[in-house]
Amino acid sequence: MDRKKELKQQYQEIEIVAGVYQIKNNTNGKSFVESTRNLKTINGVRFTLNNNTHLNKGLQSEWNEFGKEAFSIEILERLKKDEGNPFFNEREALKEMEQKWLDELKPYGENGYN
Repeated sequence: MDRKKELKQQYQEIEIVAGVYQIKNNTNGKSFVESTRNLKTINGVRFTLNNNTHLNKGLQSEWNEFGKEAFSIEILERLKKDEGNPFFNEREALKEMEQKWLDELKPYGENGYN
């Protein structure tokens, strides 16, 4: 039982990192860009794709068609929190970061799933 408590304590001490990630179809070059307040949730995204329940139907359709081996998931940028700034808004900063990557990669139409 002590081991269980120890593992729970270790898990709670892990820093939660926000950021932007990309799911890329390496066969046709299309990509999907999204931000998250917890980059550890990427495994959950992979789980939804593997179980045919992802909300983005275009991405889900091609995941099913090409198979998971055709895709790569990459963290594009991690959000650096400004602890010294009392006005720092994580959600807004994350939204700006995601928009920067959307503007750069343009994953729309025939280039992506956004």
